[in-house]
Amino acid sequence: MSTLTVPERAGDAGPARPGTGRAGPGLPRPTRKALPYLILLPALLAELAIHIVPMAVGVGMSLLRLNQFTLRNWTRAPFVGLDNFAVAADPYSPVGAGLLRSLGITVAFSVLVVACSWVLGLSAAVALQHRFRGRGVLRTLFLVPFALPVFTSVITWSFMLQRDTGLVNAVLTGLGLVHSRPFWLVGTNSFASMVVVSVWRMWPFAFLTLTAGLQSIPGELYEAAAVDGAGPSRRLRDITLPMLRPVNAVLLLVLFLWTFNDFNVPYILFGQSAPAEADVLSLHIYQSSFVTWNFGLGSAMSVLMLLFLLGLTAIYLWLTNRRRRDV
Repeated sequence: MSTLTVPERAGDAGPARPGTGRAGPGLPRPTRKALPYLILLPALLAELAIHIVPMAVGVGMSLLRLNQFTLRNWTRAPFVGLDNFAVAADPYSPVGAGLLRSLGITVAFSVLVVACSWVLGLSAAVALQHRFRGRGVLRTLFLVPFALPVFTSVITWSFMLQRDTGLVNAVLTGLGLVHSRPFWLVGTNSFASMVVVSVWRMWPFAFLTLTAGLQSIPGELYEAAAVDGAGPSRRLRDITLPMLRPVNAVLLLVLFLWTFNDFNVPYILFGQSAPAEADVLSLHIYQSSFVTWNFGLGSAMSVLMLLFLLGLTAIYLWLTNRRRRDV
C-alpha cells in the first residue's frame, strides 16, 4: 500500500534547522541578536565624533593655560588644573562677575522666550483646532518662521531693526507711536529686540508640537463638557491643559535648552561684541575664547554652562516625574 503524506499546515513551524533554532529563516541566531547593535552603530559613531569627542577635548582644554602665548604649541600648554574654573566661578573677580551677569541675562532671556513662545503656540493651536475654511493656509503661514534658514530670517530682522532705514521705526513713526527713531540694536532696547526675534523663530515649533498633541485628545471629551455647560475657558483649563501635560513637559525643556544655547540669533544681530544688555552666555564665551584668545578660560566657562544645564535638566525631570507619580 502507498503511504499518504499529509501536507504540513502553513502555521506549523516544522523542525528547526541546525544553527538557526527558532530564530526563523535567514540570519543565524548570533547575527540576529547583533543586528540591532549593528543598525545603531553608525548613529553611535556619529554621536561620538560630533558631540562626545569635542566635549572631551573641551574639558581637556579647560585644564590648560591655553591663550595667545601658548596656542602655537597647544599640545605643550601648561597644565593648570582647576585654576580656570576658579577664575570663572569667582563672583568677586571681573571675569567671574561678568560671567554671573551674563548668566542672569541668559536665564531671563530664555524664560521670556519660552513663555511667550508657549503662549503664542498654544493660542494658535487651540484656535486652529477645529476645521474651517483657510485653516491649512494659516497653518502653513505660521510655520514659515521655523522653516526659514536662521541666517536669512535674522539678517532680515537686523535690517528691519535699523534706526534710520529699518521698517520697524518707519511703521512706529508712521503710526505716531514714537516721536524719535529709537535704537533697537544698541543700548537698553537690544535685549527686547533679541527676545522678539527669538520668539518669532521659536513659537512655530511650539505651535507644531501642541497641534500634534491636541490631535490625541478625544473629541468626545469636549462634546461632553459642552453638554454639561462648560465654556471655552473651562474646557481649556480642565481638558486641554491636563491632557497636554506630557507634551508640555518635553516641549518646555527643549525650548529652554535651545534658547539657552542659542548663538546664531545674538551673533547675527549684534556681531562679535553684543551690548551689555544682550550679553548672553553663548556670545560671552565666544568673546572669551575667540576675541581675547583665552581658550582655556573659555572652555572652563563652557564646562560650567554644561554642568548648569545638566543640573537644571535633572531637577526639572525629577520634579515632572514626581508630579506624574503623585497624579
